[in-house]
Amino acid sequence: MICDGELAPSQRRALEDVVKVKVIDRTALILDIFAQHAKSREGRAQVELAQLQYLLPRLRGWGESMSRQAGGRVAGGEGIGSRGPGETKIELDRRRINTRIAKLRRDIKGMKTSRDTRRHSRHAGGVPSVAIAGYTNAGKSSLLNRLTGAGVLVENQLFATLDPTVRRTETADGRVYTLADTVGFVRSLPHQLVEAFRSTLEEVSDSDLLLHVVDGSHPDPEGQISAVREVLADVGGDQIKEIIVVNKADIADPEVLDRIRRHEKHCVTVSARTGAGLDELRALIDEELPKPDVEVEVLVPYDRGDLVSRLHQEGEILESEHVAEGTRVRAKVTATLEPDLAAYVVVAS
Repeated sequence: MICDGELAPSQRRALEDVVKVKVIDRTALILDIFAQHAKSREGRAQVELAQLQYLLPRLRGWGESMSRQAGGRVAGGEGIGSRGPGETKIELDRRRINTRIAKLRRDIKGMKTSRDTRRHSRHAGGVPSVAIAGYTNAGKSSLLNRLTGAGVLVENQLFATLDPTVRRTETADGRVYTLADTVGFVRSLPHQLVEAFRSTLEEVSDSDLLLHVVDGSHPDPEGQISAVREVLADVGGDQIKEIIVVNKADIADPEVLDRIRRHEKHCVTVSARTGAGLDELRALIDEELPKPDVEVEVLVPYDRGDLVSRLHQEGEILESEHVAEGTRVRAKVTATLEPDLAAYVVVAS
């Protein structure tokens, strides 16, 4: 028996006593689906942590498993009901679970450190990041594949993506940026899942731009938008520039698409299946990404071709010419690239 809502441990026990079958609630079902889809070491650890936190207050002893509750001399008739040295089965399970939770938290913290390092190195290189977030099964992975050719698993099912995928791509004018696919959201997302997947969701809160993907063919797309925004607010993702990407436009009701466009300021309708609207989306990403804004004029020696390459990748070239001493470039660059060029700045005479 499945209940669409979270049951308190006592409610679940009372229901099981009445209906005489196993009762699971919404949270248990979502955790079970998550467990089937977790592939990476971090994804599996996060799901197991959420499952154990859910299980801990719901431990229940049955029949013979409780026989050690009053151990020691009770069997000999001394001090009936008194507490002997025996440890109950339920206490033993609880202790094991607490030990396991502590280990998983340490492991996840270690994994988070390595991902933070990778993310900081991308930021240090001045590469802007775009996060794809949205309700589960809205078509986020299909969109990532369309924009980058990433080849990420795409399934028409809930929570097919649990592990964030980061891919590099570039704008029409050659500026490199990263796109990160994240775990799907769901209304009334269980609290312990938000906690367990906080490190995954940090990909969203650390990005420069958020593509909020909505399933245009869903009966209640506005409900999906508010459910996702609610979870994003928990991880600080509500402070980021957001583009609403209404996906599945090829099968959506035109009236629904029109309604969302009227309500949402930055909105684009696309179909990841047919490719419709993707050019408009790319142009909007190009426009919204932070642009290089520090103007410099440098004379880069020919043996520093790596700097010229970075200027082309991370900056906006305004003028470029080859002279005897090296490559003379006037460009707009990011604040992270400027210090590396300081030695070659041309001083106006």
